[in-house]
Amino acid sequence: MFSLSRNSTGKLANLWWTVDKGLLFLVGAIVVIGIFLNFSASPAIANKIGVESYHFIKRQIFFLFLAGGVMLLLSMQSLKTIRRTAIIGYVIAIALTIMTLFWGEETKGASRWIRILGFSLQPSEFIKPTFAVVAAWLFDGQKKYQDFPGNLLSIGLYAFTLFLLVLQPDIGMSFVVTVIWGFQFFLSGLSLVVVGIMIGAALFMAVFAYLMFPHVQVRIAQFMASENNLSYQVKKSLEAFQNGNIFGMGPGEGVVKVHIPDAHTDFIFAVAGEEYGILLCLIIVAIYAMIVIRSMLISCKDNNLFIILASAGLAASFGLQGIINMASTLHLMPTKGMTLPFISYGGSSLLASALGIGMLLAITRKNVHAEDKDEEG
Repeated sequence: MFSLSRNSTGKLANLWWTVDKGLLFLVGAIVVIGIFLNFSASPAIANKIGVESYHFIKRQIFFLFLAGGVMLLLSMQSLKTIRRTAIIGYVIAIALTIMTLFWGEETKGASRWIRILGFSLQPSEFIKPTFAVVAAWLFDGQKKYQDFPGNLLSIGLYAFTLFLLVLQPDIGMSFVVTVIWGFQFFLSGLSLVVVGIMIGAALFMAVFAYLMFPHVQVRIAQFMASENNLSYQVKKSLEAFQNGNIFGMGPGEGVVKVHIPDAHTDFIFAVAGEEYGILLCLIIVAIYAMIVIRSMLISCKDNNLFIILASAGLAASFGLQGIINMASTLHLMPTKGMTLPFISYGGSSLLASALGIGMLLAITRKNVHAEDKDEEG
């Protein structure tokens, strides 16, 4: 008989008593908000392209069930299993990313998608969470074992990953991976001199990306343009926030989803602002912030460098993607074509977010470090 008592030895019971329920509740809240916003944004897009009204919603719910299963399964695992999962996942994501360079579907001048079993997949989405855990393992190994060149291996892996992402080109994902890796490197004990060198290198890469890639120049020019010369999507997005004001126009009453082709993906935050107002937008921002802060605070309670670095990387990846999406929608930075985790429509985004959060829930569980030692013993 199923039991959630403290004396139960089952996987689900152990998960219930060791997982951080506050973190679980916050993730659940984001998922619920995402469902409501997709019900608002998706039908208009579906009708525009000639499919049935609930086409995108049905697909989103299907992927939500898959994502929930992935997250639940991963959250039960030990640190050793999480490390292995991340390494295997990273290798698969890199292999698929290489395949996109030859057989990928080109969209807006970039080959980021590949079709597998009838579904379009963006492999680079899965690089973020897996690379964060692998990098944490390498940095931890540098501290634990005297002859283990963890830092050099991490630098080489980062350079290789960045090279592949730039080839697509995917400058937004390159930026996210760079920030996550640099943040983890800093936490592992990087000197300020090296930090300065890394910042200089990052600025050089930013200038290089601007000079080499026309679509980057276009997005920077659109960002710097006057109000009358803003891109169509950004202009409509800002109008949506003005229409919504504090409490919004009401569920289903917004019009931005009719005008913006990406209203259910990259610009779903504008739908939230127009139909539910600034109030819901602030709630969304607060939930993302609490997930990041709570994850880092929990990880610091355990004196384990791998847990600290992996949690920091996964939480930063989740939060940074949210910041980039919301800032782009509000014209606070150039558009990046990045989804809002667990809210925007998209199977790749949902599964990659579930992979990251599932590993984060596992790493931040109570006594997970002790479980890892028991396995090794």
